Amino acid sequence: MGRTRWSRFVGVLGAGAVGAGFLLFGMSQGALAASFAVSGSSFKVSADGLRGDGFVQFGSVDAGSGQAHAVAVNGFRKATLDSFCQSVFMGSLPLVGDVTMKITAAGNGSMTADNLVVGLTDLNGDLTVTNPQIGVDAGQVDKGPEGLKGTPGAFALQADSAVIGSARLVAWSTTAQTIRFKGLGLSVRQGKQECF
Repeated sequence: MGRTRWSRFVGVLGAGAVGAGFLLFGMSQGALAASFAVSGSSFKVSADGLRGDGFVQFGSVDAGSGQAHAVAVNGFRKATLDSFCQSVFMGSLPLVGDVTMKITAAGNGSMTADNLVVGLTDLNGDLTVTNPQIGVDAGQVDKGPEGLKGTPGAFALQADSAVIGSARLVAWSTTAQTIRFKGLGLSVRQGKQECF
């Protein structure tokens, strides 16, 4: 009681420094990879609301660490998220055990992005799309981020805009031209403390 376990302290501090390094590197390059575990760990994102202009969706594959994952690619030319939260759970790390890395930004419009592309496996929430085209050729979509297209002949949908209330998603990858946070918070904590 009252003693510091230095091995745990150093392990958690190191994990936080690595995560912050990835975050800053991604921002400096104009794109942020939301999956900090590049070996292929999925991550969770929640938001009270997501508003996106220029929306496309089609099937694809995310590959990494010798594995492939079927994903639904969701692209937005511009996206705004309210009360943003992203968490990555890292189980059984040496010396420290289970650790959760979390990024938060509270309030309306706390996260905005240009040319946001997310490869996800699960999405829950209340969806409203404006002027949707459902069943369009994935190789012909043109409403999303510039140049973002799927496999020719494959199923896709696109819309002028999409609004998702109480968004909860599980994803394997995220890229963007630019991501901006208001009131960013980054934390690394022992245990499983995910966004949802």
